[in-house]
Amino acid sequence: MRLRQTSSLTKTEKLQVIELWNTEFPEKIAQSSLNDFEKYLEALSDRHHIILYDENNTIKGWLLYFVRDRERWFAMLLDASAQGKGYGSKLLDLAKENNARLNGWVVDRDTELRKNGEYYRSPIEFYRKNEFEILTDQKFNYQGIQGIRVRWEK
Repeated sequence: MRLRQTSSLTKTEKLQVIELWNTEFPEKIAQSSLNDFEKYLEALSDRHHIILYDENNTIKGWLLYFVRDRERWFAMLLDASAQGKGYGSKLLDLAKENNARLNGWVVDRDTELRKNGEYYRSPIEFYRKNEFEILTDQKFNYQGIQGIRVRWEK
């Protein structure tokens, strides 16, 4: 596995991230097209991508950090085959090296279905292990999915 940092994605990379997104995230928040994903990215400023590739140059992980509302936020995906092996922590560590604070929204329940019919597993414990503060008083509801804010500070 190798990591690459970039400020933009190629079309091939975008398509692989969309596939990963639609496989790993709850089905309710699936990306329906390349155009929709590009609109999502364009709405964010100061974008930085960290990509985890396997030996076949297939994307197995993706972390995006960006500025929204004058704060640094991030989104992260990790293929199920790469979970539990330290790769998610490596993606976060690289993002932490370049930022003093990271904010994210995290689904906090294991009740949402993924595209394959299996339940999405909340990553709250993963973020707790990686020194994020779990802000249970700051909640979101998007497309009927509920979650909470996580924050890391140097």
